[in-house]
Amino acid sequence: MFCYNCGCHLSEHDYCTSCGADVALYKRIMILSNRFYNDGLARAGLRDLTGAVTSLRQSLKFNKNNIEARNLLGLVYFEMGETVAALSEWVISKNTRPEKNIADDYINMIQASASRLDAINQTIKKYNQALVYCKQDSKDLAVIQLRKVLSLNPRFIRAHQLLALLYMDSEQWDKAKRELAKCADLDRNNIQTLTYMREVDRMLAPDETGKISRRKEREEAVRFQTENEILIQPKGIKEPRRSGVGTLLNIVLGLVIGVAAMYFLVVPAVRTNVLNEAKQKINEISNEIDVKNNMISDLENQIKEIEQETARLQEELVRYAGTDGTLQAMDQLLVAAGSYVTAMQHPEASVERGQYFQETADMLEQIEAGIVLEETSESFRNLYRLLFGGIGPYMSAAFYEIGNPLYLAGNFDEAIPILEKAVKYNPENGDPYYALGRSYDGVGRSEEALTALEKFVEILPLRDRATTARQIIQRLKSELANQ
Repeated sequence: MFCYNCGCHLSEHDYCTSCGADVALYKRIMILSNRFYNDGLARAGLRDLTGAVTSLRQSLKFNKNNIEARNLLGLVYFEMGETVAALSEWVISKNTRPEKNIADDYINMIQASASRLDAINQTIKKYNQALVYCKQDSKDLAVIQLRKVLSLNPRFIRAHQLLALLYMDSEQWDKAKRELAKCADLDRNNIQTLTYMREVDRMLAPDETGKISRRKEREEAVRFQTENEILIQPKGIKEPRRSGVGTLLNIVLGLVIGVAAMYFLVVPAVRTNVLNEAKQKINEISNEIDVKNNMISDLENQIKEIEQETARLQEELVRYAGTDGTLQAMDQLLVAAGSYVTAMQHPEASVERGQYFQETADMLEQIEAGIVLEETSESFRNLYRLLFGGIGPYMSAAFYEIGNPLYLAGNFDEAIPILEKAVKYNPENGDPYYALGRSYDGVGRSEEALTALEKFVEILPLRDRATTARQIIQRLKSELANQ
């Protein structure tokens, strides 16, 4: 046991030997929490799940951070068929102790299977629908729904109890007793189960004649014992004398009553049996359909995953071998390298060198537009950057020579893309930044103009235009601040 104040291990004293905190009451609370946990563990081992829930809840009242008690409470709920309540306890346990917690395994066990999660959802929905049917007095439909629930989750105690209650309402005492026996196997001391079982046993308990008789009938009747029968005759009743015609009339009347009883009692009973058998068959077919639907759902999910994986592989194949893939980019890079090598064989100021540099730049732009450079190999990127850096100064100067006159002429929209290329090919070339910043300012792109002019001042702080650039920077900052 550890101190709640400093975390130091506690001794037999009623105070912490490390920080001096009074831990007498704290020890009592922890001991009570552990005692209730041990009691809940013992009850769970004896399948007294209701008693285990009570003890474990009491343990958590004393110490909400008792991880063992919370995990065991989740297991007890899971055994009772209360999967949602079990997941709630395990999630709380995981949040309390994120590391080295067996609740992770319990949660993963349930969430790892999509079909199991779907079965849990179906169980909850069907049980709630059964409750709705009960409120609507559609008890046959409620029985069907509860059978489906129990086919998905045979340990759901509340579903067993509700089904037994419906059987008791329809006086099907044997079926009710079977359901309650299943509840007792799962949870031996459930108060509601024991209450229902006592009522069922009372209704099924026979009297001396094998039937349920009333005390008044016994008091007002006289019994006669024969060899194989017990005859009951009410007191104070004398048998009248019967003539032959009366006997015949009684026989005819008896036949009529027998036929009527056959029609009104036997025929409905046979019809009810046929309907029950049909409902049972429908229930079995419905359960088979549910199982097959779950299997179909799992197979469909697997097919979707396979299709997604196939599409991804096809995209990767196209990226490596398609018209816009890496193979074509490699060919373009080799062509660019060839043009660059040829350019370097010509004199520095020759027209041919400029033409080959331009071909190299065109190839590099096509490569950049067709692939993601970061996804290529390191050798590919190194060669690309080598060629880009080799032609950068020349291409930057060339684009500046084209874009600067456009800026001076006031054609800002035409100058901007050309000057952006000049900056891109050689970020250390300061001159294009001034023309680009003034062009941005001319079209109202203040933030970009401010960035470009600041870069110009940073690279070329001593140029004559640096003073003008600083003035424009102050103006742009003032405008942006007032927006």
